[in-house]
Amino acid sequence: MSNTRGHALALEGVGHAFGSTIALEDVSLSIAAAELIALLGPSGCGKTTMLQIIAGFLRPTKGEVLFDGNRVERIPANRRRIGMVFQNYALFPHLSVFENVAYGLRARKTSSAIVKTRVAEMLDLVQMGGFASRLPGQLSGGQQQRVALARALAIEPGLVLLDEPFSALDKNLRLDMQIEIKSLLKGYGVTSIMVTHDQEEALSMADRIVVLNKGRIEQIDAPDALYDRPASLFVNSFIGHANFLRGSVTADDCVRLAAGPEIRLAKSTQHCRGSAVVLSVRPENISLVDSNKPGAIPITVRATMPLGSVNVVEGVTPTGEAVKINQARLSSIAHARVGSGAWVAINDMTAVGVFSAPAETFSVNGAKEF
Repeated sequence: MSNTRGHALALEGVGHAFGSTIALEDVSLSIAAAELIALLGPSGCGKTTMLQIIAGFLRPTKGEVLFDGNRVERIPANRRRIGMVFQNYALFPHLSVFENVAYGLRARKTSSAIVKTRVAEMLDLVQMGGFASRLPGQLSGGQQQRVALARALAIEPGLVLLDEPFSALDKNLRLDMQIEIKSLLKGYGVTSIMVTHDQEEALSMADRIVVLNKGRIEQIDAPDALYDRPASLFVNSFIGHANFLRGSVTADDCVRLAAGPEIRLAKSTQHCRGSAVVLSVRPENISLVDSNKPGAIPITVRATMPLGSVNVVEGVTPTGEAVKINQARLSSIAHARVGSGAWVAINDMTAVGVFSAPAETFSVNGAKEF
């Protein structure tokens, strides 16, 4: 299939306020035709407001929304060539699968012959061709989601918006549907924007992720770049899991940790000597070691948890920083007993983030980071 069906989308200086509450502030981004974008962030960050502005359900307080270079703020939602897939699928329970998929076409006064052909094509596309006469209540959650996607694609949209599309599915089915829906959207060549609070969902599906915080964009990047090279301490905290170790810069490439040892970094920190910093270390980049290893950090083990192919050890440094270690199920993990002392060290310094220490405790989704 063609990969040029989708709108190119741009937001330029978009802002929106509900009374005195600012939901979005000075948001600008460009999305290429056929790109799959995820809007990700904590509750209240503005992602749903942004989706509603793009859909035409809200008119922004300021700024411009452009489809293929043309402003659309004043164009109503039903004239924007947008397909919607809602969190609860929003299928009409009294209509058959066929009539649900046909609904948007009939609303556009499409001829019966074209409706019949188009609905059949869409149901075949989502592998639901044999279910046309069934009612939504006779379908599984995954089947209902396929029908909702077929309905969204039937009107030949330039843009598909997905609002928490997998949240109603159980975990095993969710992964299968993520793979299937991504393949369908990319194969169909439509521009897609997905709102989600699930970072794993965003990381696995999106070409790029827009991380929002308090109505502003913190970072727009490919999933690997967000995880490996977060632009801010917030992004580092929100994407994946991380250990945060406080320290101070002693030289261009050295940090003295509050927990004890001096750590030599892979490159200059770009922070002044004496500056308070936070080192971010992913749980898979830290290991249990012998106490005589250079750079070893003492911890007290608080918990050990087997998680399938990975064992998780959680400890705390003498200065109170929580440390999580993710390692393959090796015999050495068994010696990390709850309440005992242990030592950990960083495996790869090139994968360590260095950030200015915040002036006060900050939180992501209400959980204190320090």
